[in-house]
Amino acid sequence: MSPFHSRERAWMARALELAWLGRDGTHPNPRVGCVLVRDGEVVGEGWHRRAGEPHAEAFALDAAGARARGATAYVTLEPCNHHGRTPPCTEALLAAGVARVVYAVPDPDPRVDGGGAARLRAAGVDVVCGLLAEEATELNLGFFSRLRRGRPWVRLKLAASLDGRTALAGGESQWITSEAARQDVQCWRAQSAAILTGVGTVLADDPALTVRVGDSPRQPLRVVLDGRLRSPPAARVFSGPGESLVFALEDADAGRFLPPSRVALERVSAGSDGRLALPEVLRRLGARQLNEAWVEAGPTLAGSLLAAGLVDELVLYLAPTLLGPDARPLAMLPALSRLADRPAWRIHDLRPIGPDARIMLRPGGQ
Repeated sequence: MSPFHSRERAWMARALELAWLGRDGTHPNPRVGCVLVRDGEVVGEGWHRRAGEPHAEAFALDAAGARARGATAYVTLEPCNHHGRTPPCTEALLAAGVARVVYAVPDPDPRVDGGGAARLRAAGVDVVCGLLAEEATELNLGFFSRLRRGRPWVRLKLAASLDGRTALAGGESQWITSEAARQDVQCWRAQSAAILTGVGTVLADDPALTVRVGDSPRQPLRVVLDGRLRSPPAARVFSGPGESLVFALEDADAGRFLPPSRVALERVSAGSDGRLALPEVLRRLGARQLNEAWVEAGPTLAGSLLAAGLVDELVLYLAPTLLGPDARPLAMLPALSRLADRPAWRIHDLRPIGPDARIMLRPGGQ
């Protein structure tokens, strides 16, 4: 039996709703929400809006004022206990006289991990962990991935016909899916820290890879995997608002690659296939404190990521149409000799997006 009553679950669910409001702006920080309750009444709410600004607890305490004394704080992540760009949330909670703190999941940041809860307990605050832990983890998959694995959570977006084709044999692909699906992609881009593509897509489609929803949203870092530096300096991926990053092989000739000043170049060693070592690319992105990487790429890079087991989530848009056997496939994957060797995926979410279907899948073991 759960140690939490239904009203507590509702208050933490509200904290999760609040945390989601910061989904586009908190990078590299986690998304966090807080609800303060005293005598069964919500007296303050808050969420972390942007990195460098006050945390969720600070906003909730400010809203509650004197009513925070003796209250219970429902927080989606363990309160921090270190000085960063903002003061420790534990000290703010203690100064306000909060009597009890219920948090969903521990913070994996080594500056916090258990220390926030320990500081509160040492001061006499009743501290409980585990309420809606699964939902809170889902909220910050990228943050947990970066802190625990050293790389971002990788979402691979694919758009295809019912027979799994992404473009006609000649390359025409605009548009297989609907405007509704394309707008949904924009929302996913907006909440990502980086948008990643390959040089093949840059040469074939010249995508901008910018976010075009909301009021002047933060632009994710645009990342191009270009082993031999074949991208044209005038490509749209380099000219839009925000910054871009190019990964190239260590021995690639940069003599003709003269992109704008807002484009960084990093060298990466080659993998066994002679192409960029993809695990190293993701480690570099993790070192840049990027939590979530959204991949929009052609079948070669998509297949390489899948074959290497580096895709954490597939976001597949299926259009109700058929393109035939000569059209281009979703991903270039190694041939299987046995059906038993096929990779297993499980459907995490399935819903209509306009006339299309969006299927979100994760590797079978996750």
